[in-house]
Amino acid sequence: MAIMGPSGCGKSTLLDALAGRLSSNARQTGDILINGRKQRLAYGTSAYVTQDDTLITTLTVKEAVYYSAQLQLPDSMSMAEKKERAEMTIREMGLQDAMNTRIGGWGSKGISGGQKRRVSICIEILTHPKLLFLDEPTSGLDSAASYYVMSRIARLDQKDGNRRTVISSIHQPSSDVFQLFDSLCLLCAGKVVYFGPASEANEFFTLNGFPCPTLQNPSDHFLKTINKDFERDLEQGVEDAFTAEAAINTLTKAYQSSDNYQQVKRLATEICKKNCGTLEERSRSSFGTQCLVLTRRSFVNMYRDLGYYWLRVAIYVLLALGLATLFNNLGSSYNSIQV
Repeated sequence: MAIMGPSGCGKSTLLDALAGRLSSNARQTGDILINGRKQRLAYGTSAYVTQDDTLITTLTVKEAVYYSAQLQLPDSMSMAEKKERAEMTIREMGLQDAMNTRIGGWGSKGISGGQKRRVSICIEILTHPKLLFLDEPTSGLDSAASYYVMSRIARLDQKDGNRRTVISSIHQPSSDVFQLFDSLCLLCAGKVVYFGPASEANEFFTLNGFPCPTLQNPSDHFLKTINKDFERDLEQGVEDAFTAEAAINTLTKAYQSSDNYQQVKRLATEICKKNCGTLEERSRSSFGTQCLVLTRRSFVNMYRDLGYYWLRVAIYVLLALGLATLFNNLGSSYNSIQV
């Protein structure tokens, strides 16, 4: 499912609320139900990929995913099984050719931006979560890289047979990327403008007086119609029957009276009546294993990072030599100190 809308409409806030990651100073109303029950997301059943990549630049792709596998997967799995899970996940995201390439950062050349996004996704799907949250997974990528990343995510179900629900906030996807989504949630200023099958969104806009122009990307048309941050310049002779505010009100009311809205309410009621059971928390590695893996990873990072470790050693050595030269043959009496 794609969550779309203009900047500041509440995409990331909605995603954080569904994932249980809202800040403590945020106020939330309403209930979030999982399988019709009010319960928390158990460990290992969900994963969240943030918009910014937080990766250790000195590690290779294989090392980054393998260390994460040792930290997340339970001790009941052998080291060979964890390594196999890590390599399988890397292959799922099409990173097998970059397994031995360092991630890289500002000081060293590494993998591309699209590959970094896929590494972040690899780390999160190691536990085979049933629910995957993605916050702007195509941010900073060109159209080709965006399509490649999202197509890999869409094909995850076909790789290992584990059905996953993917919820992604995305900003102005290309037409090829938009076609990969099954459902669309269109927001504007916290209001739901449309929620239903992505393939029916164009028809919904057309029936309510906002048809998509020929040869134009439907997602661009949706965002342009409900964006009220930049009103059209009427002095240039562009006259429109509806302002952005009127368009939003028209589409919002139309959605609330549509069959999709009634179908969503019926489906939610049916799910609440079913006894789907609670989510069981998956086991994880022990505290001792986590300490050992983190210590080993820290030493590898310090050894390879010239600025983090070796440059500091050089500075400390030069500082010690300077102080030793300054106070050389000072003597050990009180008079020598005064002099």
